[in-house]
Amino acid sequence: MAGDTTASTAYAAAEAARQALVSTGAYPMPPAEVSACVGTGREGWARFAAHWDDLVADPYAAENGTRRLRRYGSFALTREGRLTPLPHDAFVQPGASNPMYVGVDRHFEPLTDAFAADPLLASVIGLLGRVAGCLDDRDEWWVKVHPFRVLASAGRAGRPTPEGRHRDGVTLVSSLLIDRENATGGESSVYGADGAHLLTTTLSEPGSLLLGDDRRTLHEVSPIRPLDPARPARRDVLVTTLLPPA
Repeated sequence: MAGDTTASTAYAAAEAARQALVSTGAYPMPPAEVSACVGTGREGWARFAAHWDDLVADPYAAENGTRRLRRYGSFALTREGRLTPLPHDAFVQPGASNPMYVGVDRHFEPLTDAFAADPLLASVIGLLGRVAGCLDDRDEWWVKVHPFRVLASAGRAGRPTPEGRHRDGVTLVSSLLIDRENATGGESSVYGADGAHLLTTTLSEPGSLLLGDDRRTLHEVSPIRPLDPARPARRDVLVTTLLPPA
């Protein structure tokens, strides 16, 4: 009976996300719903968060004064849910998207083997694949995985989106909060293609997920600052995008 209830909750949560994406283009999925869909809880998120301690400095963000750690990996996801790693390569921002890096080949360190093989990562990607089906009927998606850690200190804010309001040039864009410590700010805002404000939310609890139809929305995240100026602040997120194979 408990299993049936969990499955029913997960189905309803995914359907709510799909309907919101079709109607408004964006949806903040509560952590309880995300946890039901991926089959984990507080302990699972805490275990998954340990991968963020293995991230390395983003030299491209550093050029613009942003202290950010990251890695990068990509996968192919079939309609049936089969997930296959793709060869590691440079990350190239698609045209008509992020104005700061269009046409720039950025070379990031790959995901660690433990991260890439983590079953919770596969579950999260599987959920995104189910949701993305409402935006485009695809037999296969290319999945771009970007774990980020943004750092801030007294007098030096951390900028999750130093490029400002932008789109990623994909079909589905998602931001999953993994953890945040001693941080204020970090408000995620989504806008329509005409600039109309659609929503603003703060991802504050592990498992909070913001979904967006990147083809008809833009997004940005406000800077983070330390709650206690004597200690650093950090914001850990997993940005995952789905797009058709080239």
